[in-house]
Amino acid sequence: MISARMAWPVKLLLVSTALVAAAITVAGCGTESIKVPKSAGPLYKGAVLFNQRCSGCHTLSYAATHGSAANVRTAQYNNGPNFDDRCERTAQGLGVDRVLYAIKNGGFSGAVMPQNIVVGQQAIDVALFVATYAGRGAPHIPGVVPCEQLPVGKPFETVAAAAPAATTTTAVNKTAAKVSKARAKAHAKPRSGKLSGKRGAATTRG
Repeated sequence: MISARMAWPVKLLLVSTALVAAAITVAGCGTESIKVPKSAGPLYKGAVLFNQRCSGCHTLSYAATHGSAANVRTAQYNNGPNFDDRCERTAQGLGVDRVLYAIKNGGFSGAVMPQNIVVGQQAIDVALFVATYAGRGAPHIPGVVPCEQLPVGKPFETVAAAAPAATTTTAVNKTAAKVSKARAKAHAKPRSGKLSGKRGAATTRG
């Protein structure tokens, strides 16, 4: 307690010191920031969205988030994967599709993570960001291709399912249409042969 007889300069000094200490404490808590440059466009948008929507459960230093458990023995039910160590890319270039699938379905188990935590173009931005920056802190294992050397991939078929409101490019739409058409033909041929065998009159065309 400050004495009533204490001179005003001393009181002012004590108050000022307390304010400065509080300011330093607050500033120290917010020194870490998103490491993706704003010039990166969709990657930066994805980092910001990841920071806003996913920080409570996931760690990814490029988005300045620390939601994963530091020790698996003390992990809570909502502690998700540490994306500094976990790679989402594949040799087939399905990294973005993997993340979009997890966003749509609430992870791969669907037990804790909310489904569609982001949708549309925002889901694509987050998926592209995670696929690009996840796994960069993983230890290099002899004989295993480092994550950053694997293709990131692009959203094709899963865009319509995971992000129905997204505005896609003509190329993506054409690719999805070709895949659907090819699948339709693949399913139609066995069906036609089966019917021909039952009716006897029709013949199977190659």
